[in-house]
Amino acid sequence: MSGGGTPMGAGAGPAVNEAAGRLLPEETRPVLRAFLAEAAEIFGPSLEAVILYGSAARGEYLPGRSNLNLLLLVAAHEVGRLQRYAKAHKRWSRERIVVPLLLTRTELEALPSLFPLECLDLVEHHLLLAGDDPFTALSPDLRRLPEQCEREVRANLLRTRQRFVEGGGTAEAALILIPLSVTSLLCCLRGLARLLDRAPAKTSDDLLDGLQDAVGLDLAPIRDALRLKRGQLTPGQCEAPRLFDRYCGALQALAERVARLRAEGRLGRSGAGT
Repeated sequence: MSGGGTPMGAGAGPAVNEAAGRLLPEETRPVLRAFLAEAAEIFGPSLEAVILYGSAARGEYLPGRSNLNLLLLVAAHEVGRLQRYAKAHKRWSRERIVVPLLLTRTELEALPSLFPLECLDLVEHHLLLAGDDPFTALSPDLRRLPEQCEREVRANLLRTRQRFVEGGGTAEAALILIPLSVTSLLCCLRGLARLLDRAPAKTSDDLLDGLQDAVGLDLAPIRDALRLKRGQLTPGQCEAPRLFDRYCGALQALAERVARLRAEGRLGRSGAGT
């Protein structure tokens, strides 16, 4: 998902390209137009493309809850321009724009082999806001995807447990960490679905529906984590630690199942190449 390119430049800044504009959540359009103008002014001719990814590009944007994730393709990294953007970002963070991923074309071209999971997600779910789409020529190396899927699930679990302890093991820590963890996990689950030859899912709920039978696990705790992230679940002080425990148990079971599927050669049988 992308759209036609819009030339980059300084001055008034580029407009959001027409194809992407029609697909953007309406609430995000004024913010992204203003962001494009300032990014073009700060980075000047070094700015080659601006790409939206994440929930807003997948059609799962929730006003007031979802962040806006942007990738800025630049000709080179210049400390002075980064410092200028750092000052400007204080304002953009209030608009729920997270610090953009800034990449050169050389760095972007390394994604398919070094980070196939993230590359797959970017290629399949992005909106080109301005410039030329760099993802048309990229294809993730699916041979590396099974290993990364297993590694990312295990790393997610270890990181979440560690941060829970750092947070004092409180209900508040659990309610912060679960949404952060499931956000990262969804990218891995989309890669896993691809390896299991599942039909592309339109939503995260569809993704979990398709994967539950494919992996033979109860994914209800992950569904609850997703509901918590969306603000559809509000566990109290007693329930939050129990939800955290169930969620970590589901991650543990998922990690073991991915390892087993990988050992049996059942991941990526139809997509061994790039």
